[in-house]
Amino acid sequence: MKEEIQATLSLIEETKKVKILYACEAGSRAWDLASDTSDYDVRFIYIHQPEYYLSIDPVGIGKKRDVFEKPIGNSLDLSGWDLTKTLRLFRKSNPSLLEWLHSDIIYSQPNHAISDMEKMLPDVFNQKACILHYINVARTNLRKNHKDIKILINILRPVLAAEWIRQHNSFPPVNFKILIDTLVPEGELFQDISQLVAYKKTGNKAAPFDSTKISEFASERLEQLDTYAKTLQPLTTDPTDELNQLFRVTLHESWS
Repeated sequence: MKEEIQATLSLIEETKKVKILYACEAGSRAWDLASDTSDYDVRFIYIHQPEYYLSIDPVGIGKKRDVFEKPIGNSLDLSGWDLTKTLRLFRKSNPSLLEWLHSDIIYSQPNHAISDMEKMLPDVFNQKACILHYINVARTNLRKNHKDIKILINILRPVLAAEWIRQHNSFPPVNFKILIDTLVPEGELFQDISQLVAYKKTGNKAAPFDSTKISEFASERLEQLDTYAKTLQPLTTDPTDELNQLFRVTLHESWS
């Protein structure tokens, strides 16, 4: 499958006249929660030719889209962001983007732009924004059917991600097992979560499962995280100048 993904990325470069700077796996495969039938969710960052950016309309306005989305077949889903959009989201510590950057499954990274962003992350990481994002994701899923295995994962994973940020003041690992092993002590809750993971990997979305302990843990921890988030001050660092320079250098190096 890796060869098919890389061939598809090369075709996108050719037909769209872009350079792909980074491509990774997102979703259940990146979280190490995939079943045999799980899709490949490929996410990538690209840059256009210089002329594309030299116009009176900014990228992302009107017909000049800054997003590429294309399902390929039944099991491959690709989505990409233009570098200008990427850097604006990086400036805000967008958690979806940061999860891409922390993926352990990388299909392409021919340019230093992503590693430069990673070096900047400790100085621009917005702890409060990320915790509030994960709180919102978890609470949204708490209102859904707790017997659905995927929904339970989408409750628990953001809770643990937010808890990691609270404890470590850094962006959490994407791998779900690392979050569990680090943040959940041995006991009944750990056993329930381990069983949940096992069900998820079988592809059984509605297995007979008692979600009581997980739901209670999530609700209790969300209250604590919400209280903690309110004590955090907004980040005042503005990396715009550095990100502008990163964009210019990457644009030059990509097409020189």
